[in-house]
Amino acid sequence: METLELIIAPLRDGLYTIMMPVSNFIWSYILVYLLLGAGLLFTIMTHGMQFRLFRHMAYVTFTARGAGDGISGFQAFATSMAARVGTGNLAGVALALWIGGPGAIFWMWVTALLGFATSFIESTLAQVYKHRNEDGVFRGGPAFYIERCLGWRWLGSLFAVFLIIAYGLAFNAAQSNTIAQGMSGAFGIPNWLTGVVIAILAGFVIYGGLKSVARTAEKIVPIMAIAYLLVALWILFANLSAVPDMLSLIVMSAFGLGPAVGGAAGYAIKAAMENGIKRGLFSNEAGMGSTPNAAAQATVKHPAAQGLVQSFGVFVDTIVICSCTAVVILLSGVYERLMSESPGESIEGIQLTQDAMVDHLGGFGEIFIALAILFFAFTSILANFSFSSVNIEFLFRRHAKKAVSVFKVIILAMVLLGSVAELSVVWDFADLAMGLMATTNLFSILFMAPIAVAVLKDYERQRRAGIEEPLFDPAILKRPELVDADVWPVKEVKER
Repeated sequence: METLELIIAPLRDGLYTIMMPVSNFIWSYILVYLLLGAGLLFTIMTHGMQFRLFRHMAYVTFTARGAGDGISGFQAFATSMAARVGTGNLAGVALALWIGGPGAIFWMWVTALLGFATSFIESTLAQVYKHRNEDGVFRGGPAFYIERCLGWRWLGSLFAVFLIIAYGLAFNAAQSNTIAQGMSGAFGIPNWLTGVVIAILAGFVIYGGLKSVARTAEKIVPIMAIAYLLVALWILFANLSAVPDMLSLIVMSAFGLGPAVGGAAGYAIKAAMENGIKRGLFSNEAGMGSTPNAAAQATVKHPAAQGLVQSFGVFVDTIVICSCTAVVILLSGVYERLMSESPGESIEGIQLTQDAMVDHLGGFGEIFIALAILFFAFTSILANFSFSSVNIEFLFRRHAKKAVSVFKVIILAMVLLGSVAELSVVWDFADLAMGLMATTNLFSILFMAPIAVAVLKDYERQRRAGIEEPLFDPAILKRPELVDADVWPVKEVKER
């Protein structure tokens, strides 16, 4: 064992030497500004669709049922939410609060508001350039629209590799590890046993294919989200008199007017912005290129309809669920006590959330967080498989079935390994892969955004004409021949 460690250690250290500077540069100097800039640009291009069409987004989301043998709009929404709503909503928000102060929550909200438009653009493009698979379920996403619209299969393949590394391998191991730690802390269950059980349960679902993942997500995601929301609302109303002060603290801290972060007042604004923005980006995944893989699977009459549904997902994830975690922490005495007793020290994000919940609910709080971790992380594993398998099929078109079959075994192996492994290296590698994946996607959709805007204009034109459920005709596009005619047949030829 010592000999093996002597061999592995230099390789690991060498990987870190190369990987960490690249990852830090991408996230600190490129991606944050690229995501915010793209979000602002898309908001302008769509004339503030997130504000104009918010009520309609909610309506379309909750009425998107029924898809025959395919996947409904709501099932696609539930699948994407399964990936978005993970342990990061519990632990990540707590870390953002601890490092960036309460003002981080304000910048998290700002990031989400811009993310609405980005999510709409990428998800609409995924719908426009999807294709029908032999199992009756549509396939699509960044890899597909990059190849079909831009003609760059090499770039689409790079995106697919980055996504598989991040979502298919690293994140699944990390989610399994989080579940195992939660079950061990709350119930004393051995990590390896949790890993075996999660692998078996996940196996039952993923071996049923993408439809099985969508059906499972449709059942679990609404229940877990509503349960978490109800507990947070109970805590909110139980501490109603403290809410105005909490909101004031969030806004003031965002602009450096609240308590100093880590004892350095001049650092407060920078820390709040960086941590709030990164938390928002990590959580709602707008622009990352992950959720379009779910959006493309939906059976809808118009691509913009699913674009609006996925845009609403940013609201549910960040404005609702992440805010619930912030409310639980800030309305407890745990945050203030830790800030006064041990400012600047490193903490485990999930521990802060758990301690805050225990402060409100006693022993039930610890059990509730453990169960929330279980369901949030388990559904993320399922959604990660869904996204990854679509990209495996893109890479191995002629041998897609064999490749996906092998990948299923690898996924379950990562779940088992993750439950008992030390995952710091895996997490860092996943961050790099996710950063490269997001950069690739954003670079591409900046070229293709006018297409999604044209689709939105067509959708709104039909609604103004009194058509309740608009129908998509690719003839509105400059190059309708790039669209799969089997999915979106041209209904009329328009003079240009």
